[in-house]
Amino acid sequence: MSRYDSRSGDPASYRERRSDSGFGSGGGGGGGYESNINNNKKEFDRGAGAASTLDLDGLTHFEKNFYIESSSISSMTQDEVDAYRLKRQITVEGKDIPKPVKEFRDIGFPEYVMEEVLKAGFVEPTPIQAQGWPMALKGRDLIGIAETGSGKTLAYLLPAIVHVNAQPILAPGDGPIVLVLAPTRELAVQIQQEATKFGASSRIKNTCIYGGVPKGPQVRDLQKGVEIVIATPGRLIDMLESHHTNLRRVTYLVLDEADRMLDMGFEPQMKKIVSQIRPDRQTLYWSATWPKEVELLARQFLYNPYKVVIGSQDLKANHAIHQHVEIVSENQKYKKLVTLLEDIMDGSRILIFMDTKKGCDQITRQLRMDGWPALSIHGDKSQAERDWVLSEFKAGKSPIMTATDVAARGLDVKDVKYVINYDFPGSLEDYVHRIGRTGRAGAKGTAYTFFTAANARFAKELIVILEEAGQKVNPELAKMGRGIPPPPTGQGGFRDRGRGLGGGRSWN
Repeated sequence: MSRYDSRSGDPASYRERRSDSGFGSGGGGGGGYESNINNNKKEFDRGAGAASTLDLDGLTHFEKNFYIESSSISSMTQDEVDAYRLKRQITVEGKDIPKPVKEFRDIGFPEYVMEEVLKAGFVEPTPIQAQGWPMALKGRDLIGIAETGSGKTLAYLLPAIVHVNAQPILAPGDGPIVLVLAPTRELAVQIQQEATKFGASSRIKNTCIYGGVPKGPQVRDLQKGVEIVIATPGRLIDMLESHHTNLRRVTYLVLDEADRMLDMGFEPQMKKIVSQIRPDRQTLYWSATWPKEVELLARQFLYNPYKVVIGSQDLKANHAIHQHVEIVSENQKYKKLVTLLEDIMDGSRILIFMDTKKGCDQITRQLRMDGWPALSIHGDKSQAERDWVLSEFKAGKSPIMTATDVAARGLDVKDVKYVINYDFPGSLEDYVHRIGRTGRAGAKGTAYTFFTAANARFAKELIVILEEAGQKVNPELAKMGRGIPPPPTGQGGFRDRGRGLGGGRSWN
């Protein structure tokens, strides 16, 4: 029975009926918790090479195609489909691609899922949801390329909820049905919040597995049994090697911010984790950019995937963000920062990016000594301290937060008005994601960037990004783009070019 045969029924009662649906009691059969864990120990100890030994023999059948096209979508002509995709900047690749949906009612989610969507106040699907939902519900592998803040979390979570509700209930010792891998603790926690909100009506249990906090509560969650696990790669491997969970029941795998996971060096861990998951799973591979490394990894993990791109695959910045680039020398940076803060500080949230943890702490300490309400967040801080800093920043109690790239992606703080790149990042992709912490959900934002002679190799590509977004190019940056070195000391400042916003330290 398809989950959609019961879309109007009570999800809890349906989940009780699932155990009699003819699927058996889950991946690998019964045998109790200890038996399953012992089986998993043998499997996991085979290591990353296990992928070649896995096949479909003895694996329990599962459902993954739940999509029924509505009559209103079926009646759309190809010209109408093409016009809709063009309007919403949707590009697709693959065989037998479903038409996009225009309204929530078109997708046919069960009523209990739709109630949560409407309760959240959403008006219409975002472009990635409009095209991604039909693709995901058809059970095929999917590559989604879309910038952060585009609604992609719900693009994979709502189909995941439908997927879970169509599978046999968990037996003692079973691992999760849905696994979401994310690069950072902050992103993992935010995904969990959405999973909790939208999975509550189905009584779907989830847990978040990440480092920097005690393992005990996470181990207890896993031992009780959870349908959805959101995890960072390192802590998940730790849990697998300790045999606190297994991945034999995973039939829906999400790799979120795949490009960021590669940037952070997680490729070996990702391969080891994926090697423990049945090969006929459904895999959804999400990335904000599409460099060659990301594409090569996708080829290893996915089979005959759909691909949906929102906007252009070329790297570009959000047009709602005003970008200002200041050419400075290294020893001018702090003075320029203070001058800038005196101009723009009006109590709004300001996010300042540094390259190193040490630099982050040093600048934060200096700012506080000079009377600025700043806190910092980076990978060496405990999870409890990171959570506290984020809560203070979100609440506006400390409107200035300095951060390393741990906060560049997946950090969803509403109303960040300004982003300052104190240090220019190591790639243009990271530049785009850093400044993308402002100008979210239709709001306007402003980004200021300190650019030194040491960053000159990025000048030409940065100019392309600025021009594509309709921004003015600093003449000194233009010269650097042509190979002309900057003057010994930066000329002028943000205020010198008429961008002073006034207000001083009005937060006092």
